[in-house]
Amino acid sequence: MSEINLGETPVLSVSPITLPSPGRPVDLQLRVSAPTAGGDLPLVLLSHGQGHSNNLSSLNGYAPVVNFWAAHGFVVIQPTHLSSSTLKLAPNTPGAPMYWRSRAEDMTRILDQLDVLESAVPQLAGRLDRGKVAVAGHSMGGHTASLLLGARLTDPDDGTEVNLAEPRITAGVLLAAPGRGGDALTEFVAQNYSFFATTDFAKMTTPTLVVAGDQDASAHLTVNGPDWHTDPYFLAPGPKSLLTLFDAEHGLGGISGYDVAETTDENPARVAAVQRLTWAYLRSQFFPGDSAWQAAQDALTAGADPLGRVETK
Repeated sequence: MSEINLGETPVLSVSPITLPSPGRPVDLQLRVSAPTAGGDLPLVLLSHGQGHSNNLSSLNGYAPVVNFWAAHGFVVIQPTHLSSSTLKLAPNTPGAPMYWRSRAEDMTRILDQLDVLESAVPQLAGRLDRGKVAVAGHSMGGHTASLLLGARLTDPDDGTEVNLAEPRITAGVLLAAPGRGGDALTEFVAQNYSFFATTDFAKMTTPTLVVAGDQDASAHLTVNGPDWHTDPYFLAPGPKSLLTLFDAEHGLGGISGYDVAETTDENPARVAAVQRLTWAYLRSQFFPGDSAWQAAQDALTAGADPLGRVETK
């Protein structure tokens, strides 16, 4: 991938910030990262995955993408969901172990309490553009983001259709996100994580970039192989874009942290591609006519050995 000339701003990161959360087993804690200068800053809510490490599935993870997005003009908000191993909640806590509904509700809670967040971080006062909000998520966080973007499922406990779409969110980025349910799931997942079984992308209308690795088999989750992670693109209505990363596995080169042991496909160039393309895509959604998205696509395919490809519908 050829170089794109990008100006960077130093990043301010504050954690933990605690939001009062009545009815939640513990109050919601989060990290906020932002450029030290600039105003009218769009927001990105980032939902962590469920990796094997003890701390990356929390507000402490995903520094490679968080730092990049913040250095290039976004305010990134990272909650620690109830599914995080850092909380050590009892296994019989309602919603355990994945807390799929609570995860999405965390993001709505954040948007409801932006005034509290600004009070906790005075350096942000008056600098947020609350009309420009995106959600991003990796792996299980991609499932959370999908629900906020309009995907539906049937609650396995009561059979009702679940609609957690958040109208204040107007763009999304899904990173190695789960695909459809039904016969695409392994028997273990169908029996133990039945909320996955009815995932439906037909009403996920919010503009979204889907990022998938063509070697991300996720055999513990799906029998469909790497194509499963492209379902949010092919089974949802447009406008959507799909970034397929060549030779990438579930870590997409290492986006969950710097030099982490659970990354099976560590590749700094691949991480750089994810950083730039996701940032540029969000720029195109929040600032129509911005040239960064086209420039990032051109850079991706430049040279004899491209890192991936982009398609759009």
